[in-house]
Amino acid sequence: MSGPLIITGTGTGVGKTIATAALAARLGAPGTVAAVKPAQTGVGPGEPGDIDEIIRLAAPDAAVELARYPDPLAPDTAARQAGADPLTLGRVVEAVEALAAAHDHVLIEGAGGVLVRLGAEGFTLLDVAAALSAPLVVVAAAGLGTLNHTALTCRAVEAAGARCAGVVIGSWPEDPDLAARCNLTDLPEVTGAALLGRIPAGAGTLGREEFTAGARQWLSGEAAQR
Repeated sequence: MSGPLIITGTGTGVGKTIATAALAARLGAPGTVAAVKPAQTGVGPGEPGDIDEIIRLAAPDAAVELARYPDPLAPDTAARQAGADPLTLGRVVEAVEALAAAHDHVLIEGAGGVLVRLGAEGFTLLDVAAALSAPLVVVAAAGLGTLNHTALTCRAVEAAGARCAGVVIGSWPEDPDLAARCNLTDLPEVTGAALLGRIPAGAGTLGREEFTAGARQWLSGEAAQR
């Protein structure tokens, strides 16, 4: 399956950027891949952001960051604090559609969770999903508490009429505890979505060749079919 795919998370710090890079590496073998970061926050001018990390790890065929704000806040709040024009839904859709016309896959990495306001009129990734008819992959934590957070996120996606293409564990510990091990079985049950894979903790420190080879092991074939 090709076209736009949105990567969201159950919150901040769950590994969305590394998961996006892994998906880019996984999907790049059968086709061309573009990555889009609609809104980058907490990074100053000239500093490397999430899209730079994706480029470093996976070398997508195209990579675009649409808006950047220095304060580590929700994008609409960060734009207001910076006195900058807020991002618009139309700009995101236009950028993705242009990339989709030239690439087999377009990965859109969100900011924070699925209901974080990205810009003008408080639009969220769910509005992006509706405008593009795009499914979402949810990146989740490994351990205790993730069942509730992930189920809530998947239910929000479904309530908006969008489709959850699956769940990826963004940072799988080297020595998983009982809760993490049980979550491998329980996550698909409580979310109704396939567990597409688990990315080992520290994967972002790997070089591109090793990361790309690893991504084919970390993510199941379902990640390419979604």
